[in-house]
Amino acid sequence: MKKILIVEDDATIALGLEGALQDEGYETQVARTGPEGWRLAKEKNPDLLILDLMLPGMSGLEICKRLRDDGRATPVIMLTSKGEENDKVLGLELGADDYVTKPFSVRELMARVRAHLRRDQAAAGENGNREKAEHYRFGEVMVDFKRHEVYKAGTLQELTNREFRLLEYFIQHPGELLSRDRLLDEIWGYDIYPTTRTVDNHILRLRKHIEPDPENPRYIKTVRGAGYLFEKG
Repeated sequence: MKKILIVEDDATIALGLEGALQDEGYETQVARTGPEGWRLAKEKNPDLLILDLMLPGMSGLEICKRLRDDGRATPVIMLTSKGEENDKVLGLELGADDYVTKPFSVRELMARVRAHLRRDQAAAGENGNREKAEHYRFGEVMVDFKRHEVYKAGTLQELTNREFRLLEYFIQHPGELLSRDRLLDEIWGYDIYPTTRTVDNHILRLRKHIEPDPENPRYIKTVRGAGYLFEKG
């Protein structure tokens, strides 16, 4: 049974989400403050977080940042009651996988939860119309497309769903110059794009997982003023 942590200080919203998720067959836990949410995220290792942006004691943005800084790839769906795009953009830049603006449709949120939890099946479906090897190797890195896993020198790397999709897209387009706008369109797919800094921040984290020296990348190279390209080396 998949475990979902809800970090939401509004009791009505938290109760509604908990009931809807349990009806779908998920095991749930609820935190009402930021510090409690961070503690449960570390101790209980949930399969997915539903994380409110504004929380007492510690913001959802800070929790998301700490998760990613700690190397945890747990999918994060952020909830925000603010209309400003800046808050959503910052959440994505800090490593959130998705966001939903209040008031939201519970049915839509459930669909997003299922999509993130079934990312292996989703990835297989996206690639079902083209023949592709299950594994790809470059340098000390091995990518397992079927299991959505990346190993560096035999050690499993904890990539987020977005980071894995980004790496997969680079591998599918070797030696091709990819602009930030194109990556946003293909990997994020939002009607209102986050800033291009979102791409830069994700690539910085991705390089830490696959590059021998992230400060001097060998595989994902920056083309100044144009974008990025992937070279197997």
